[in-house]
Amino acid sequence: MPPVPQHRGPQGPSVADKLKMGALMGGTVGVIIGFIYGTVSIFRYGAGTHGIMRTLGQYMAASGATFGFFMGIGSVIRTDASPIAAEAFARAQRRPLIMAAQQAYRPRQR
Repeated sequence: MPPVPQHRGPQGPSVADKLKMGALMGGTVGVIIGFIYGTVSIFRYGAGTHGIMRTLGQYMAASGATFGFFMGIGSVIRTDASPIAAEAFARAQRRPLIMAAQQAYRPRQR
C-alpha cells in the first residue's frame, strides 16, 4: 500500500487550472458583451449579406475569444507571485505571538 501523501497546508489550484478558469470567465463575459454590441450594431447598420444570426455569432465569437484570451493571460500573471509576497502572506496568516509587556521608556531623573 503506498504511503499517504503529506500535505503541509491547503493546496490551491495549479497555474493551468487558473488559466482555464480565467479564460472561461473571460470568454463568458466576452460572449455577453459581444451579444450586446452585436445586437446594437445590427439594429443600427443592418445584418448585411450574412444574415442576423451569422453576424451576431461573429460578434459574439470574436469578443469572447479576445476577452477570454486576455483574461486567461491576466489570471496567470496575477498568480505568479514573488517569494517576498508569499512570505508576507504566510506571516499574516499565522497566529499572533503574545509577548510580555515591556516597561515604558522613562527618562532619568536628575
